[in-house]
Amino acid sequence: MKFTFVTLFKNLISCYFEDSILKRAIDKKILQIDFKNPRDYTINKHKKVDDTKVGGGAGMLLSPQPIVDTIKDIKNKDSWVIFVTPSAKRFNQKDAKRLALKKHIIFVTGRYEGFDERAIEFEADEVFSIGDFILTGGELAALSMMDAISRNIPGVLGNIDSLKEESFEDNLLEAPSFTKPNNFKGSFVPSEFLKGNHAKISALKYKMSIYRTKYYRPDLIRMRDEKQIY
Repeated sequence: MKFTFVTLFKNLISCYFEDSILKRAIDKKILQIDFKNPRDYTINKHKKVDDTKVGGGAGMLLSPQPIVDTIKDIKNKDSWVIFVTPSAKRFNQKDAKRLALKKHIIFVTGRYEGFDERAIEFEADEVFSIGDFILTGGELAALSMMDAISRNIPGVLGNIDSLKEESFEDNLLEAPSFTKPNNFKGSFVPSEFLKGNHAKISALKYKMSIYRTKYYRPDLIRMRDEKQIY
């Protein structure tokens, strides 16, 4: 799988691949990472990539020309272009699994007040947000999505079982997990976890998952209930 980041600030992203799981996946050639700077494609003699908003308004927008020309230069029939902006559908785990089947994903990251809408209209295959908050740029959001997608690509994780029982499977948060010691400052691991009966452990984890989701994410519980109704 190849990921290309269209960004004005490559260094904000590249350092993330210097250690740990994703670095090993790159070394094994499971993942390939590339960067393109729209400033290299602008026709503005001063290398500007932004301009004021038509009709007024605070801040600057990324101009469509350098963005569109950057994407046209790098995409091919296998490319899937994702624009990162708060004004979009929220990215979720189902999206991560689905997009892990792609061959080449291009993340287009915004800056300033975002994109001239025509760049999105011309080139986007999908548009995503990672939550109901605003960042100074789209690099962190793109990196978060790339990480989530990569985990679902065969060979990236050392143990494929790590993908089992994760949060958001079946619209539930993952159940609490524990390690040694069994007694930590008077707080004990649930006794059922220590008895080796995997059926009972699974049943307890499912119940704990339900309780945790009801507490932290009641919206997910409502989604489960709606599915059962229909």
